Amino acid sequence: MRRPVLGLFAALAACLLFCSPTVAASGPVIFPLSQIKPGMQGIGYTIFSGNKIQSFQVHVIGVLRNMIGPKQDVVLVRLSSPEIAKSGVVAGMSGSPVYIDGKLAGAIAYKFGTFTTQAIAGMTPIEEELAVSGSGELAIGNASKRAGGNAHYALSSGSPQQMGAGDGAYLEPIAAPLVFSGFLPSVVGRFSGQLAKYGMLATEGGTAPPSPADADLQPGDMAAMVLVSGDLSVSAGCTVTARIGNQVFLCGHPLFGFGKVDIPMARAHVVATLASSMSSTKIMNTGGLIGSIREDRVTGVMGRVGPAPPMIPVQLAVETPAVTKHFHFEIMENSKLTPLLVSMVTLNGVHSSLPYNEGTTFQLKGSIDIAGHDAVHLENMFVPNDQPVPDAFPIAAQVQSVFDEIYHNPYEQPHITGIHLAVRSLPNARWAMIENAWSDKKDVHPGETILVKVALRPYRGSPFLREVPITIPAQATPGTLHVLVSDAATLDRIEQYFPFGPRARLASLGQLIQLLNQERRNDRFYVALLQSSPTLLVQDKRLPNVPLSEINVLGQRNPGRTTVLWQSELAERSVPMHEVITGHQYLTITVK
Repeated sequence: MRRPVLGLFAALAACLLFCSPTVAASGPVIFPLSQIKPGMQGIGYTIFSGNKIQSFQVHVIGVLRNMIGPKQDVVLVRLSSPEIAKSGVVAGMSGSPVYIDGKLAGAIAYKFGTFTTQAIAGMTPIEEELAVSGSGELAIGNASKRAGGNAHYALSSGSPQQMGAGDGAYLEPIAAPLVFSGFLPSVVGRFSGQLAKYGMLATEGGTAPPSPADADLQPGDMAAMVLVSGDLSVSAGCTVTARIGNQVFLCGHPLFGFGKVDIPMARAHVVATLASSMSSTKIMNTGGLIGSIREDRVTGVMGRVGPAPPMIPVQLAVETPAVTKHFHFEIMENSKLTPLLVSMVTLNGVHSSLPYNEGTTFQLKGSIDIAGHDAVHLENMFVPNDQPVPDAFPIAAQVQSVFDEIYHNPYEQPHITGIHLAVRSLPNARWAMIENAWSDKKDVHPGETILVKVALRPYRGSPFLREVPITIPAQATPGTLHVLVSDAATLDRIEQYFPFGPRARLASLGQLIQLLNQERRNDRFYVALLQSSPTLLVQDKRLPNVPLSEINVLGQRNPGRTTVLWQSELAERSVPMHEVITGHQYLTITVK
């Protein structure tokens, strides 16, 4: 007769936890890990469809001590219910609260392997999940250890046999469904591998209109971490374990493992649960913003209901021969994820706007606004190649590369305030190769002008000639002078032959921005005069023909920030071509 009484008590206690604002404000009554024993029964709560919180049964198998790390234990449990019998442990269940005797014991956070016939899960003890707040009445301490979302934790030899599994079994964090709305499947597929490293399971979903009730999160509800919003949206979902005042505890494991964060938090609505023998997942819509995620730690995620943090506004214009489309997004600011997210939305915006699928040349113009600094300017041209990637992919890759350099600079934490990108698509592959070059004079004097003639062969076109006048500088010394006719990449690589390249000499983010803005463009060819005399590179400055005595003095004043090139660039001309240029030619003339 005890079972019905205990079951009724548990149900009433859980209802009080869900419905009583005073309990939510002061915190739930917890069932401590020290009292959890094998064979105990509990009740868990999660959403399988709609906004209806449903219960499932939890059977305690045992406690795995120091499973995740020192003093970070996991309770191994078996789950059961009619819904779980169909789907098993579901992506998006992370954080589902478990009650024993009506007291909050922990959060479902880990699953047991793949293709399992039983719904075996790992439960993070509630004391350890509440510790992520680092403060408050129930805080145990700050769980600062970080772990990637795809971590595996091997089970001891006894536990797998008890469950009918062989040695080598492991627990892993339950994947968080990463919901894409407005994205092409090909774009999601191209980035899904990078996202999987963070324990994210890419899936399709949508958005829901904001509601005044969105902020009324209760244990068992779904919340979303918003990565992108606007014309496209990306968000990751977890289940709420507990709410204490405005603090919301979710997941029971790290989302990304970033530690302190400031990510917009929104309400999530489960549309349905997709059952799969490999990986079942919740399909969800993202609702209105309700606050921010503040902690992303090894034993859980903590957010605060209230104002959402600002996001980076992104404007993308894609011009095709038929129409110009304008896209507006907002992207969360994070040094690891923002470059990837910008690359994704850029590729999707361009790729989805094209009236044709191949043979497209692109012109990119844009700027990245950085608080307290000049903007970084982007301008380049891209042609299709034989690689099995969309023609627009090199654009996305270059944008991501620039963002990586900005965010990973060693000087200061940048704050990006806006991104403006304009992409123009042109039919056909537009590129030309430097086939030959010669000058009208072999012997020259300082101050004299020579005419360099350049023969170019366009892709599937007839060769043509360009003439470039260039003046021999007055400081040119008698002897051999090299004339380099080349594309941008060849001229840029000259500096890369020397130790550490130009980035190693810089001393500030401002100098890095200047260097990025000085990079040559690939839709031009360049004529450079090179002489065998020393050039001193000091931070972002270039000093040609410097005497050795001055090199020694400047090098001592700027230790580690100087590089000597035993070749000086005396002059440079660039010729815009409106097509991508490749190749190079060397000429030799004599200065009298």
